[in-house]
Amino acid sequence: MKTSRLLSSGLVALLLLAGPVPARAAAADGTQPYASYWHPNSILNWDPATDPDARFNRSRVPLAARASDPALRANPNAHAGEGRIASLVSFAPTSNNPSQGAPDPNYYAFGYWQYIDTLVFWGGSASEGLILAPNATVIDAAHRNGVKVYGTVFFPPAAYGGQIQWVRDFVQKSGSAYPVADKLVQVAEHYGFDGWFINQETGGGTADLATEVRNTLRYARSRGPVEFMWYDAMTESGSVSWQDGLNASNDAFLQDGDARVSDTMFLDFGWSATKQTTSRTNARALGRSEYDLYAGIDTESNGYNTGVTWSSVFPDGQPHVTGLGLYRPEWTWKSSSSRADFHARDARYWVGANGDPSNTGTTSSWKGLAAYVAESTAITAKPFVTSFNTGQGDFYAVGGQRAGATGWNNLSLQDVPPTYRWVVQSAGTKLAPSIDFTDAYEGGSSLKLSGRLDAANTVRLYQTRLPVAADTRLSVAVRTPAAGPTHLSAAVSFTDDPATFVTLPLGDTDSTDWQIKTIDLSEYAGRTIAQLGLHVSGAADAYSVNVGRLAVYDGEVDAVPPPSELTVLGASSVSATRQSLRLSWTAAPGPIHHYDVFARDGSGTRVHLGGTTGDAYFVPRFDSPATQVEVEAVGVEGGRSSAVVAEVAWP
Repeated sequence: MKTSRLLSSGLVALLLLAGPVPARAAAADGTQPYASYWHPNSILNWDPATDPDARFNRSRVPLAARASDPALRANPNAHAGEGRIASLVSFAPTSNNPSQGAPDPNYYAFGYWQYIDTLVFWGGSASEGLILAPNATVIDAAHRNGVKVYGTVFFPPAAYGGQIQWVRDFVQKSGSAYPVADKLVQVAEHYGFDGWFINQETGGGTADLATEVRNTLRYARSRGPVEFMWYDAMTESGSVSWQDGLNASNDAFLQDGDARVSDTMFLDFGWSATKQTTSRTNARALGRSEYDLYAGIDTESNGYNTGVTWSSVFPDGQPHVTGLGLYRPEWTWKSSSSRADFHARDARYWVGANGDPSNTGTTSSWKGLAAYVAESTAITAKPFVTSFNTGQGDFYAVGGQRAGATGWNNLSLQDVPPTYRWVVQSAGTKLAPSIDFTDAYEGGSSLKLSGRLDAANTVRLYQTRLPVAADTRLSVAVRTPAAGPTHLSAAVSFTDDPATFVTLPLGDTDSTDWQIKTIDLSEYAGRTIAQLGLHVSGAADAYSVNVGRLAVYDGEVDAVPPPSELTVLGASSVSATRQSLRLSWTAAPGPIHHYDVFARDGSGTRVHLGGTTGDAYFVPRFDSPATQVEVEAVGVEGGRSSAVVAEVAWP
């Protein structure tokens, strides 16, 4: 695998310069399913009914509604409802990208969804495939946070294996139809994502070919609810020439007369203040918003890009000029030496060097994106449940008990991260919030508050819009180093006075085990929760508490119906004591957050194997002496079903 930078302009692609990769044979065994990729002609043969990996790549999480209250923005300089952020991320190589996570905690578990509006699942290569669909885990996590997800269509330069014939294949016609466009719509609808990023960097085109590319996009948009983001490379003449802005050479790829060709455009990295202003003027002249444009910045090799002229995009005291396009922010993970280092780098990238979106500083050339763009929230309806699960861990806990000791990553299991990471209000020493990977109530992590407690602390966590009914309850799972006072209260504000918190004490613990504290919110019925947080008061030289769950729901936490017809689709021998399995089942009725998969041996020992939002799951490690697999449905309130069981034979 070779990572290449295309001269001083254009986007970086993951390219293999060897021969074409053969199509994968249909798998009736227990082999690993992978994210889908194709060339323009090979996608014509794709059928989800015959693709054995298709059901493993399907997301079941709808796109959540989002809100952003300017009065609750952490940073007073940040704007809401103006320029947005699009993020182009390579989570893994084009090929051999596991569909549903992996038994490895080393992964880019992105946790700042509140600042972006669109995530592009970046990749594609000449030898593997030009068309790359996102895997289900990324779609699930993004949609829970109200973020749209696009796949990528990448036509590389000839120097990196590109062939202009592939562009011609892309726009091929059958009568009045464009068959590849029909497949793009089918893939997006079947897998459950929102659109495609089109990156045409292959030279040798003509004006007629450029026109047909636009016709293909217009046709696709007419065939289904699919969106397109166009990358500033191919021009209307057919040549590849990065304009670094919207102008007469490329504006027809955004809007062609009365026809909307693309929903947005990613402008290449060489823009300037003048080009930005001109781009805004040109967008408005086309009847389009300037916020349909994303000024691109490259952070693949230098995450804190010191060359960005921020005032050209986000001028002080004025409306944003355009949106911002981030190229490869996963630099924070790829350049890190440890998970702690990754979290430190990621915090600086998104919220600044102070790790506080309300205080991003004034001197650094990279203040963090929170200095410019206000947080959004997808927490607009009950129930809301978080276990502060980041989608990766060194073990897996269920109900406060460790049910798996293997490291893992799976963004389908990620909870909505805190909106404010981290904003602590105190007249004295501020406690330090952190994600603790050594303890968890559910999943692989919990929230930890620690430090010297010499004054009251209010930790703002979530911006919300949660209406309170007569039976609404707030629940907190808490764990203290010793039995006794927690010094902890839930902190709640309401939309009629959003900056003022009501504190609801959680009382004492009687052991060092996880304990659930439930608060009746009926006296606040008719009001709407605007913020959720925690309040700590008292005195301690070394205060420490873990919070493993925070939930707002109505009535009792209900058990949910189980799935049915659990089937072992296939098994493959890994060693004398290990198999890999493909499983499927019939979905449980009613709203389900996800399904947990377990192994059980003859002595009754149960081990967590993974989870998914779908109705099929790949188990990479089914170890002897286990003889059964079990699947439980987990409801949106956190309630669980009984298990459905299937026997697994050993050779």
